[in-house]
Amino acid sequence: MLNFSFVNPTQIHFGDQQILEIKHSIPKGAKVLVVYGGGSIKKNGVYDQVVEALSDFDWGEFAGIEPNPSYQTCMEAVELIQSQNYDFILAVGGGSVIDGCKFIAAAAVFDDDPWDILAKGAQVNDALPIGVVLTLPATGSESNSFSVISNVETQDKLPFASALVQPQFAVLDPNVMQSLPKRQLTNGIVDAFVHTMEQYLTYPVDAKVQDRFAEGLLLTLIEEGPKLLDDEVSYQTRANVMWSATMALNGLIGAGVPQDWATHMIGHEITALYGLDHAQTLAIVLPRMLAQQQREKREKLLQYAERVFGLDTTDPEKAISEAISLTEQFFHRVNMPTRFSDHGLGEEVVQQVCAQLERHGMVALGEHQAVTPDKSKHILLASL
Repeated sequence: MLNFSFVNPTQIHFGDQQILEIKHSIPKGAKVLVVYGGGSIKKNGVYDQVVEALSDFDWGEFAGIEPNPSYQTCMEAVELIQSQNYDFILAVGGGSVIDGCKFIAAAAVFDDDPWDILAKGAQVNDALPIGVVLTLPATGSESNSFSVISNVETQDKLPFASALVQPQFAVLDPNVMQSLPKRQLTNGIVDAFVHTMEQYLTYPVDAKVQDRFAEGLLLTLIEEGPKLLDDEVSYQTRANVMWSATMALNGLIGAGVPQDWATHMIGHEITALYGLDHAQTLAIVLPRMLAQQQREKREKLLQYAERVFGLDTTDPEKAISEAISLTEQFFHRVNMPTRFSDHGLGEEVVQQVCAQLERHGMVALGEHQAVTPDKSKHILLASL
């Protein structure tokens, strides 16, 4: 196991009717800006619960954070915060809203050009406090310090991270999932699955606890994920998927193990260029990434084949091939396409995505920095 330092300070309020807990989690006297997306929270009852919980606070709202939060929209929220002196941000939404709020929290008190946080990796020295009411389990952003923001003018989709933008608390009520469109549920399942794979399917370092945790998450998503798309869904299914998505990226399974993230880096460029949902890009790239890197990932692929899918590994090559195939079949079971052609895209993708990767310096990706531009090209070609 590799050396690591681990802390997760986000307080989780999990379960039925927990949204009311935010009244006890936001500091008394705070001036709260409620930030959300397209307004679905006003149709499913979440907004009303938030309003009730904020009855003793001075608060306002900002709507319109996009599915891939844009720098431009986030800066509008920054201007509102600075002009109205808000000092606490409540993100009500999924990963995109939360990611947007993390950037807003940092940019609102940043002395220089906020774009430098993303484009130049400028250090974040201060940020407004953030709380979360999660409406879509997917990215785990409610309980980590990472964010990804898109610049629609330059077609950049760039990440940043800072412990200062880690949410102080997050409310996870599985009931809010009842009104989600199936496309969003599918995205959430695939997001959580691939987040787990990026930290688990690398190479062994004898991290038995992290491996078993990760395998438990993968098995839960494989078993419960498809049920989430049925007409009748139990509270327990929603609860298990929601908690899996949070645990997939809160730092626990990634502590002390090598991590990959090559699939994500390629996926970000696809989203920036063509507007595909984040999870859609991951489902396209991951199976071909595993096939391309199967020599480097051999030991973990065999472990994955045996422990997650119960495959016989006496014929290693067959087991690896079947495990990759079953991974893609799982995506299909939750109604997720896995080819560029499924989205009406063709060979033009390959050159354009490769050019973006090189422009952003993404030329040595993965746990061994072995995913070169040539390998990325082969992965994209195989994904057509």
